[in-house]
Amino acid sequence: MAAWPNPGPARMRDLLVIGIMLAGAGYALHRPWVGVLFWTWVSIMNPHRYSYEASNLPLLAMVAVCTLIGVLASRDKRSPFMGSPPVWLAVFMVWMSITTLFAFEPEKSYNLWNKVMKIDLMVLVTLMVLRTRFHIMLFAWVATFSVAFYGIKGGLFTIATGGSYRVWGPTASYIEGNNELALALVMTIPLIRFLQMRVTDRRLFHALTAAMVLCAASALGSHSRGALLAIVAMGLMLWWRGRAKLAGAFLMLLVAIGLLAFMPENWFDRMNTISTYEQDASAMGRINAWWMCYNLAKDNLFGGGFSIYTAQLFARYAPDPLDIHAAHSVYFQVLGEHGFVGLFIFLGIGFATWRTAGWLRKHATDGPTRWCGDLGGMIQVSMAGFAIGGAFLSLAYFDFIYDVMIMAVLAKRWVQERLWEKEAQPSAEQSLGQRVSELLGLNREPSLASGRPA
Repeated sequence: MAAWPNPGPARMRDLLVIGIMLAGAGYALHRPWVGVLFWTWVSIMNPHRYSYEASNLPLLAMVAVCTLIGVLASRDKRSPFMGSPPVWLAVFMVWMSITTLFAFEPEKSYNLWNKVMKIDLMVLVTLMVLRTRFHIMLFAWVATFSVAFYGIKGGLFTIATGGSYRVWGPTASYIEGNNELALALVMTIPLIRFLQMRVTDRRLFHALTAAMVLCAASALGSHSRGALLAIVAMGLMLWWRGRAKLAGAFLMLLVAIGLLAFMPENWFDRMNTISTYEQDASAMGRINAWWMCYNLAKDNLFGGGFSIYTAQLFARYAPDPLDIHAAHSVYFQVLGEHGFVGLFIFLGIGFATWRTAGWLRKHATDGPTRWCGDLGGMIQVSMAGFAIGGAFLSLAYFDFIYDVMIMAVLAKRWVQERLWEKEAQPSAEQSLGQRVSELLGLNREPSLASGRPA
């Protein structure tokens, strides 16, 4: 075993990470809903990357196995197929498995298929074990701030450095790249707003406002042009959904001016290339990759599998065989890797999730269900940012996208089955939930959130 570079602090950090993960795995054996929360936190935030030796241990796999054991032993679980989004996801999993069998690079594709299948399996497991409002709200907090952590940290860094350096995500993760992290942060901002609408503590309310501003600053600090388009689309939809449109427009304009004031001249030069993309080598490289994916899918029903960005395939299908790029688009990424059928299924997941969130906005408007309507509205705002930003970034398999689907599906079932009536019954689990709910202000309607923007 390699020696720790700084034995004292390094060893303590490793022990802390390992201790937390062992505790989560132990809880998962008896309460699998705790296991899926730990999985979500570790899978998205990658806290073990901040340790030394612990980063090389299969901690995430340990939590997943313990959670699955807990699910198998538990009687308190349901079918995950509660609505069309998880059905579309299951079909997508089957189709990706078929396309992997016909992949051009079988071994590399299998490794990526294995990673994606683990994520999607845990998505279905999460749908099986989360039921109550407490579960859904806690899941929203965990998933949202697993991403927002990097937005808060990156936003402070952007302000402190005047935007002179790019913001990056955790190593060896889906959001390691500056572009991918920025898109994830854009999706996170509406969900932070949803959480803000539910809190009752004034200090926490203002802290969440600061978190949204810092996430926006971090997204801008990534120097990602796709993220800029995404944040504009998300902001416009957030403003359109709001009731106080004049005040909302003034506030957004004020925040935008304040953030842009920190950005250096080279940031504006890079953003200006959006209108002159034909003169930008990076943009033309993406278009070259898009044509490659399209030509490959047109020639192969099953696409090319997860690993298609090779010299051989670019030589066969790209207009410029020497300009090898990743797809940099969720749509062309799925098209090239899984064909037109795969793209249709992928879009089906998004459309079904959008409709589920729209159903919440329409049917959950008053009384105990109002929070579900607010959640549905913010999910649609988040998806709008992903739909625009995802056109220029490769992030089709990232956990957080499917976590948003989980929130929508669980909230709809909570409304349809009138679960608030059953949750009125006291239980040992709810006593813990009530304590956490009191801390976060989840167990009563907030008085600070003015209006209902969704």
